[in-house]
Order: sequence, then structure tokens, then C-alpha cells
Amino acid sequence: MIHVIKNFERVPAEMVEAFRGIGTATVHEAQGRKGYINYGIRPIAPRTRICGPAFTVEGAPRDNLMLHKAIERAQPGDIIVASLAGFYEAGYWGGLMNTSAMARKLGGLAIDGCVRDSEELIESGFPIFCRGFCIQGTSKTGLGTVNHPIVFGGAIVRPGDLILGDNDGMVVVARESCAEVLAKAKARDEAEAKKAVQLAAGISGVEFNKLGKNFEFLGLVEE
Repeated sequence: MIHVIKNFERVPAEMVEAFRGIGTATVHEAQGRKGYINYGIRPIAPRTRICGPAFTVEGAPRDNLMLHKAIERAQPGDIIVASLAGFYEAGYWGGLMNTSAMARKLGGLAIDGCVRDSEELIESGFPIFCRGFCIQGTSKTGLGTVNHPIVFGGAIVRPGDLILGDNDGMVVVARESCAEVLAKAKARDEAEAKKAVQLAAGISGVEFNKLGKNFEFLGLVEE
């Protein structure tokens, strides 16, 4: 078995930049409500955002050996996306690992587990999405995989796919679908900007969205 796949195709850098200012909810809707990642994986601080190619890790419970290998092998801009067998009560990532990841110019961490040294991590500004914080330590004795497809927060994430996160949550976009989803996301943003102008002028959402027939069908009664 190959534990660490070093070479894979990433979403192009220019595509990453094009997605960087687009909200995760917009991207999720634009791709037909696909790619949703469980809401329990949250940013460690407000206004934290991640956007970049996924560098996937599957590790053993309460063990961070493969995360160390991922830091070593990831390229600048990569987002480490880690699943740890559903065991949350351990601090898989801490201040020293964070220092190493920043020195290597990684794009962020998304971990289906907990981290520790939270104040240091937040002050560093390194983008992290996680389940929470836990003081329990980990071992470094369990093998896993790097850059194999994983299930992350209920979504399938493959190495090189686009991973995005903001205050609203996280979403993954398949690498080969990025151009199509980007076009739809931009169109959605433009449509919502036009709608906002009309709503700001006083038109109600009921009128704008022609929801009267919905209420009529459901038998809404007003007095």
C-alpha cells in the first residue's frame, strides 16, 4: 500500500484566487447544494477564511503522526484537510505544528477533530477550522494515509479539490467542476446584488419572489 501520494493534480492557482472572495453559501447553492461539510467544523476565530487545494490526511484516533508528515509534504497554499477516525477528544494540532506550517507557507488547516494552544493559534492568524479545543495529547505511532480520498464532515474530499471555509461554514468543490461552479456562483452574486437594490427600495420578499401563490396553496389565513 502507498501511504503517502506525493504527486497529484491541484486546482489551478488562478482558480483558487477567483473563488477567494465568494461566500461558501453561494458556492454551495451554485453547485446544486452539493459539497456541504458538517457545521460542527468551525473557524477558530471570527472572519477566518480558507481557500485552496485540499491536501488530505487520514489519521489514527488520538494520534497526529500523519499530520506531521502532511506538513512536511504539503506545498505552499495547500489546505491540510484531516480526518481522525471520528475521535475528537485530543488536541491533534498545537502551537509548534502551527509554527512549522506557517514557515512552510501552507494555506490553512481543516480538521475533523480538536486542536490545542488555542490562544497562540488564534493570535498567529493561521486559518484553522476544527471541531473545538482539547488539552489531551496525542501519540505518534499510528500510520494512516496522505492524499487519498477521505470522508470529511460527511463530504468526500479528494486531494486537489477546492476547499473553502468562512464564518458560515465549509464546502468542497471537485477540481474538475470549479470553472462551471465559479461561473454559476458569480451569476448568483450578480442576481442577488440586483435583488438587494429592490429590497432596499422597499419591495417585500413576498412580492419579489412571488410567494403569494405559495401561501394561497397552503391555506394561510390572516386577520
